[in-house]
Amino acid sequence: MDLPGHVPDNPDYTLRDSARDSVRFAHRCLEPTAAGRWRARSSFVDPSGEIMHWHDFGDLEGPGWAANAMGGATLLYLWARFDRCHLLEHVSLGLADHVLDDGFVQADGLIAGYRCTDTDRLCLNYKHNDEWFCPGSMALVALQMLRMADMLGPSDRATRLVGTADRATEWLLTHVEAAANGWYPRRIRPDGTHFPGSPEGPTDPFAYGSADGLYLIWLLLEQARRGHGDLVGRASAGLARFTRDGGIYGSINHDTYDADECVARAVACRVALRAAEWLHEPVWLEFAAQRAMPGLQRFLMTDDRNGVATTGLLRMEDSWDTAYLWENAEVALAYLEMAHATGDPSLSARAVHILRAIAKHHHGDHGFLTEGVDWNNHVGREHHIDGAEFAAIRYTEPLLNNLNHIEPAMVCLAGTDCGD
Repeated sequence: MDLPGHVPDNPDYTLRDSARDSVRFAHRCLEPTAAGRWRARSSFVDPSGEIMHWHDFGDLEGPGWAANAMGGATLLYLWARFDRCHLLEHVSLGLADHVLDDGFVQADGLIAGYRCTDTDRLCLNYKHNDEWFCPGSMALVALQMLRMADMLGPSDRATRLVGTADRATEWLLTHVEAAANGWYPRRIRPDGTHFPGSPEGPTDPFAYGSADGLYLIWLLLEQARRGHGDLVGRASAGLARFTRDGGIYGSINHDTYDADECVARAVACRVALRAAEWLHEPVWLEFAAQRAMPGLQRFLMTDDRNGVATTGLLRMEDSWDTAYLWENAEVALAYLEMAHATGDPSLSARAVHILRAIAKHHHGDHGFLTEGVDWNNHVGREHHIDGAEFAAIRYTEPLLNNLNHIEPAMVCLAGTDCGD
């Protein structure tokens, strides 16, 4: 099947090889705690796993957006079961316990996103302060907890994960109010009031137009699916607001500002598919297929640009057009889930091409996968592998950009409908 962005199979370096390398690198970037749990040494490292102290993410770890400790624990546990690695299973559970037991979870349900590794102080955002945080990201952490609880089955740890997620959900329901346009605020203060600024300045043009709010809807849908029937109406209302004008696709990434982002469309598809299935309303499948997913096509790169392997990858957004890899992994998941919902094998093939394109960007001896492919020197050559003018970036987030592709890779490796 010859699709735009076709990337041929490489039998010498398969999707399984790529996933194993990313897992190996993530494991390298973890360390044991004094209490015997596990945590990341840093949320921003080079190909050797060395901490990039100069970057906002360098001296941070925890469950927040960039650090992704709970998401990383979930992915590592998934892979440990898939690849039958009992040691990694133990490590992933220790990482989850770190989120549960090392202070991030507040008594009232609020989840602090980060720990400053240089001062051992908790903080709410990646700027190392408590002025604001993103409620959508907190909702995502709760979703990750619920998912891991389901994977674990009945156990004390699973019970704690569900209870923590329930308290976080209640905090969000109690504190987060819609803005004047009916959508969720991108950032709020610790008391729940709106924070209209950006991390860098007094105003954010997408303070009330970020697709990060989709995670709040996803959490409501998930909790409704789990028996909280009183949340169905709130989830449906959020979906109706999201789709009223064709969708809200403003940057999910906390440090970019664009009205249309590839990962925003991918998350929109994934949320709509769940709404269609769990609420038994096919209109949401139609929305995903006819409105959200077609917009992905314009981000796709169908050639290698400036000597860099970009075929099959998607640009993040117009204002920041580097091909970042956690976003590409989310797009691959969206295509795979849409393929499952519609039976269209071309969508599975698109996901495979994205994953093969991602697999071209491991570097060094330890499995490092770049955070992004800077094909037009947007970031700057001083941040590139080997200092090349156009190249992969020589840093990554170990539990996010380095790791997120292993889930769609597992879907493809376990299935029979992902060939091209």
